[in-house]
Amino acid sequence: MKQHPFNLNKWQHWLALGFGSGLAPKAPGTFGTLAAIPLLYLVWPFGIWWAAAFVVLGTLLGVYICDVVSRDIGTADHGSIVWDEVIGFAITMFAVPLSLTNLLVAFLLFRLLDIAKPWPIRWFDRNVHGGFGVMLDDIIAGILACALLHSVWLPLQI
Repeated sequence: MKQHPFNLNKWQHWLALGFGSGLAPKAPGTFGTLAAIPLLYLVWPFGIWWAAAFVVLGTLLGVYICDVVSRDIGTADHGSIVWDEVIGFAITMFAVPLSLTNLLVAFLLFRLLDIAKPWPIRWFDRNVHGGFGVMLDDIIAGILACALLHSVWLPLQI
C-alpha cells in the first residue's frame, strides 16, 4: 500500500485533508466537497452572519493550512488537500436554504466548475500559487456556482 506524505498528527494536515476525506483513493475533491455538508448543517442554522464568518475565517485559515501543508510535503497543490473544496462548497451554498435538492444541485454545479475549470477559474489555477492559489480557484468556482444557484435555480423554486 502506498504511504501518503501527510502527518495526521498535525492539525494543519488533518484540516487540509478535510478531516481525512481527501485521502479517498479516487475523487478526493468530491469527497472533500461531501465533507463540507455536515459543517453547513452545523453553521447555517445560526444565520447568514455565521455563514459569512465561516466562509471568511475558513478562507483565511485555508490559505494558511494549504500553504503549510504544501511546504511540508513538497507539493504545491496535492490532490488530497481538499479544504479548498470545503470552503468552495460553503461559498456555493451561501444564502441558499439547506435542502436535499439544493445540496444536490449545488454539489453538481460546484464539482462541474471545479473539475472543468472554465475561464477565469483556469487562469487563476495556473497563475496564482501558494496557499492562496490552492484556495482561489475553488473560491471562484464557488462564487460562480453560487451566482448560478441564485440567478437560475432558486427562482425556479418559487
